[in-house]
Amino acid sequence: MTAADPDAGSADVRPAEPAERVRAVIERVLEALEITAEVEVDEDEELITARIEGEDDLGLLIGRHGQTIDALQLLCYRAAYQGLDERKRVVVDAAGYRERRKDVLSRQADTAAERAVQSGNPVELEPMTSQERRVVHDHLKERAGVETYSEGDEPDRRVIVAPLLSG
Repeated sequence: MTAADPDAGSADVRPAEPAERVRAVIERVLEALEITAEVEVDEDEELITARIEGEDDLGLLIGRHGQTIDALQLLCYRAAYQGLDERKRVVVDAAGYRERRKDVLSRQADTAAERAVQSGNPVELEPMTSQERRVVHDHLKERAGVETYSEGDEPDRRVIVAPLLSG
């Protein structure tokens, strides 16, 4: 370790609390991408949620089809719980992307459910991430007349919305 190496030993200097580790990872990524934004981190019994808002366009942080923000979320999860046994979900959102995506997926799920019930045939949705599939499954779990299940292998795994056949 030398004085010329500002990162030397920094692996040992990390926040103790998972939520603060999430904040530290996000702030470092924002700095590296030269994005000016505020990070708000909330924690409850089941979840750590990080919201990123800023005047800069956060599209770079979200990425195509949310791939970049999904990768950042995974990185935050791994950093938050490195060396710890107790874990909970970590969600990272930027500029309300997750809520907008949830609305789109819920509408697609409703449309697929209506088609499945009317036609009597299963309806296959587009390939989705595991988080997006969870949104669809959760959205339709209380809906009468349909069931949902996932098929296929990543990255082409998709939700199937099937009518329940009365017998």
